[in-house]
This record gives sequence, C-alpha cells and structure tokens, in this order.
Amino acid sequence: MLDTPQIMQTAAQRTALIRLVVPRTEIRTVMGPGLTELRAAVAAQGVAVTGPWFTYHFHIPTDVFDFAIGVPVAAPVSAAGRMQPGALPATTVARTVYNGPYEGLAAEWGELHTWIAANGYAPAQELWECYATGPESSPDPGTWRTELNQPVIRS
Repeated sequence: MLDTPQIMQTAAQRTALIRLVVPRTEIRTVMGPGLTELRAAVAAQGVAVTGPWFTYHFHIPTDVFDFAIGVPVAAPVSAAGRMQPGALPATTVARTVYNGPYEGLAAEWGELHTWIAANGYAPAQELWECYATGPESSPDPGTWRTELNQPVIRS
C-alpha cells in the first residue's frame, strides 16, 4: 500500500556506498552481507551513520540490478575495500512510502510510475529506496516502511 505520492526537491546527502551488479535472483543473497560490510567499514573510520540505509539503482532494474547499498554519513568517508564515498543527489523526485513486505516493492514501483505519468512527469533512469522500518525493527512485514524516490522530469 502506497501513501499519496508527492513531487519534491531533495537536498544532496553525503553517503558511503558499496556498488554491486547482480542478477535479480541474487539480490536477497547480497543485501544482508553487503549492508553488514558497509556498516563495518563506516564504523572502522569512526564516522556516524545519520539515517536509514538505502539502495540506489543506477538504472531502473531489469533482470540485472546495477545498484549500490548505502548509508547516509555525518562526515566524508575514505574508500576502503568495496566501500566508496558517494552522495544522494539534489534533484526533483516523486516520493512515496510503501507499507508492507519487500516482495511487494516491484508492484508498488509500477503504481508509482503510473502516478508519475498521469501527473505530467517522466522518470529518470536512476531511483532509490530508503528502508525506514524493516525486519530489524519488527518481525511483522505489515509494519515495514520503504520510502520510494524516483527522480523525474516534466514531460
């Protein structure tokens, strides 16, 4: 279930990232270990994480996901292992929140893209999901909240 989408301007946000390119079928096997690796690398540099983790997709996902696992950080990080410094962009996005299990995300992205077109916008190639509440907070998938951010241009 989606909240009502809104068009908004985001501010640039400093991040730490691990970029991955994997088949769709492997996404679940790389997420947990990648996030653990990223958090450890950020902590090893003594940098604070300032918000929920996210995935940044460089292209709208197909059978292959070209994306980064990321966390917002309070100070710049140095490259270490697979971790790289990065940033979420300052851009115009269509933003909404999906409430429910991760298995429903693909359908909800489709719903958001329908809303974007109906409101006179076109999606950019990149997008990101911010995992505000998930399995680490509650075993009940009905309580999970994922913020969907789709950069857009006026069509």
